[in-house]
Amino acid sequence: MSEDKKNEQQIMVPLDDLDKVESTDEHTLDALAMELATIQQSAKKVAIIGSRNLPITHQQIIEILSYALVIQGNTVITSGGSSGTNAATIRGAMKANPDKLRVILPQTIGQQPSDVQDQLIGVPNIIEHPDRSMMTLADASRICNREIIDECQQLICFLSHTSNTLHKAIQHAEDSHKVVTAFYLD
Repeated sequence: MSEDKKNEQQIMVPLDDLDKVESTDEHTLDALAMELATIQQSAKKVAIIGSRNLPITHQQIIEILSYALVIQGNTVITSGGSSGTNAATIRGAMKANPDKLRVILPQTIGQQPSDVQDQLIGVPNIIEHPDRSMMTLADASRICNREIIDECQQLICFLSHTSNTLHKAIQHAEDSHKVVTAFYLD
């Protein structure tokens, strides 16, 4: 044996430790195939939801992400909000291409605070829900999050570990076989 061969180290990879998808359920394989197709798709509907209470640096990151997603040809879906995740998402998408932004409100524009109403000026695709006008904002928001998730192919969520409503939204997205990315801010 040559001197080089003696000095080479061999690495053995145990094959039995690799992650395996074992399922006789065709639906599991179909769901994986759908998720892979979504990831590989060039333009898709991406929902961005999350916390209202964010530092300005996190809002700037979300704004840049939203901008980049729209520039790449994606449609961004979010809800209304005067601060935090939704507001940053709206700002970024509006800078890139307002036609690629879809805002689904939990209730009506008239029920939003004046700063939210101001932010929504010029947004061409706003969905209102006057049928939820008698609900609490918390209940209407939970329904709104589900509606947003049902319309998207991918969910990006900015939350803390104590955000019960957003954890439920993520669970709904996973149950619906959406591609989910969660950014924990705490």
